[in-house]
Amino acid sequence: MSPGPRRGLRAAVGGLHPRWWVPTVVALAAAAVVWTVVARANPYVLPALGAVGDQLSTQPGFYLRNAAATLREALLGLLAGSVAAFALAVGISESGLLRRAVLPLVVVLNVTPVVAIAPALVVAFGFGILPKVIVTALITFFPVLMNTVTGLRSVAPPVLQVFRTVHASRLDVLWRLRVPSALPYVFSALRVVFPLSVVGAIVAEFSAAGSTEGLGTVISVASSNSQLDRVFAAIACLALMGSVLLLVVALLERRVLSWHESQARPS
Repeated sequence: MSPGPRRGLRAAVGGLHPRWWVPTVVALAAAAVVWTVVARANPYVLPALGAVGDQLSTQPGFYLRNAAATLREALLGLLAGSVAAFALAVGISESGLLRRAVLPLVVVLNVTPVVAIAPALVVAFGFGILPKVIVTALITFFPVLMNTVTGLRSVAPPVLQVFRTVHASRLDVLWRLRVPSALPYVFSALRVVFPLSVVGAIVAEFSAAGSTEGLGTVISVASSNSQLDRVFAAIACLALMGSVLLLVVALLERRVLSWHESQARPS
């Protein structure tokens, strides 16, 4: 057997070792016990785990449909916010004038509570998907922008001097040196904003009083009707959605940055 498959087999076997999954199982079991005790003592604070499970098992189509609506809003907002942030970051890194002009405005936008902006967006754009996408884009924009700017400007001066010595064009320096150097910073931001995009979609759904779909709407309506089992079933869907998105970006990072030292595994 060649060294490559042998290493892959060792990694797969190592992943099944009890030290990897036993702590997680123990933590989940302990959390379930605590939940059950609190739910029995305070039924108006936490529903029984069985009631939450019944909601998910008896109405899977209902939760899948609303989860799909929230996921669509989250991904569209994430795409719009990340693309705009990356494009602006490139402009800022290449132009000092643009950096001095735009960064203060971006900081002001970032410190403005999105929850305060969301109702105005609903009034301006209606109860459709557009205001929800805008809110999600605003929430995901700033982390991607700042990390990308930092990454684009983190090139080591000796390496930059080598490019200048061979008379590389500004475009070559950008795409062959600055962008690869920025990718670890970009993925660091994406680890944050992928799950955060779900939060943005939920905030937007809470603000859109006339919304008819989405897990945020499910939580809002169920809360007003004191349906705790439905509220926590929707929260469980959101937690699963955020976890899957985080896993996706981790796998994508491992594939794209396979050459980077951050992805090296100890032998």
